[in-house]
Amino acid sequence: MSEFPLQAGHPALAREAVRDLRFSAIRDVANAGIGRDDILPFWFGEPDLPTPAFICAAAQAALTAGDTFYTPNLGEPALREALAHSLSRLHQPVSAERIVVTSSGVSALMLTAQALYSPGDRVVVVTPVWPNLVEIPRILGVQVEEVALELRPDEQGIARWHLSLETLLHALTPDCRALVINSPNNPSGWVMPAAQQAQILAHCRRHGIWIVSDEVYSRIVYDGPPDRCAPSFLDIADPNDRLVVINSFSKSWLMTGWRLGWVVAPPALMHELGKLIEYNSSCAPGFVQKAGLVAVNQGEALRQETVARFQASRDYLYQRLGSLAEVEVPLPQGAMYLFFRVHGLNDSLTFCKALVAEAGVGLAPGSAFGEAGEGCLRWCIASASKKLEQGADRFSRFLRHSAWRS
Repeated sequence: MSEFPLQAGHPALAREAVRDLRFSAIRDVANAGIGRDDILPFWFGEPDLPTPAFICAAAQAALTAGDTFYTPNLGEPALREALAHSLSRLHQPVSAERIVVTSSGVSALMLTAQALYSPGDRVVVVTPVWPNLVEIPRILGVQVEEVALELRPDEQGIARWHLSLETLLHALTPDCRALVINSPNNPSGWVMPAAQQAQILAHCRRHGIWIVSDEVYSRIVYDGPPDRCAPSFLDIADPNDRLVVINSFSKSWLMTGWRLGWVVAPPALMHELGKLIEYNSSCAPGFVQKAGLVAVNQGEALRQETVARFQASRDYLYQRLGSLAEVEVPLPQGAMYLFFRVHGLNDSLTFCKALVAEAGVGLAPGSAFGEAGEGCLRWCIASASKKLEQGADRFSRFLRHSAWRS
């Protein structure tokens, strides 16, 4: 028994930075629908299809063969080589010695933060963004400053999310430790143009600022050839630049539950990342890495089919929601969400809970993605067409008949 047991009335023992973390508003909404079998859930960023059999078979074969032991901290050499080959085909050459395999993309983000940030550091994050990219630095006592995307028409009059490069560069002063950026973006579907990436890289080089680029959705982009990849800092950066690129197996290969990701980092950072992996998770499971290896080597057709399915869903839902007078829908260029504004909405969390209770539709509140997201809703499009149709019908009726404006 502890010599100093917790007692009622005593202050919490967790660190202040941890106590100050936001609870996920997405999870808050999902909890409101637990136990109901009539809910149409679009709140989580997860494809609705299971991992294909050819990937699962690789893990099953590895388990049968006894692949249940520790693996190298930095990942199995065969998987690192396969990732290097794939990335070199899409971008500039990337050597396997710059790749670290991690137990999930989230783990990759945390390891990077542990390697780069000290308490009191200033980090700039482009928002709205998946909350983990803001809260992980805060766990470590970092001061996070947000630079918001802007929703406005493009040259063709189509509503899109845009980044003010002038505003961002103004925030990236020499005292800034790192820029955290997610493109293609969750939740907005915004894709950073290559020209902006080049200007940001040049600016960060001048001031010694790290770039942490979350490119988890880099292979989920629309309105182009099927082998298309989003613009990446890997297209233009030197191996020794202060750049860390985060990626994951979750989205492109329908492997969210496998918890497997990777990092591309400068050679000088590799030893430190290896130490941090040892003290966080030791290694990614071998049989999971075998599944990842098959996904990289044999999963291109799957990825292309997945993107085509998502684009059809995007186009359908964009048309349905765009027909509603109360809604302003930007056309996403990538990722797997519609992030749209509802006119008159100023409390997206309350709205989403009412939507669950009254209409049986689960969306993510825009406030979950930072102040820039308030007034908006995120709808994950990675669902069957019939489910999307039912969800759109219910959502339309809710907007017309619910008392959400009162």
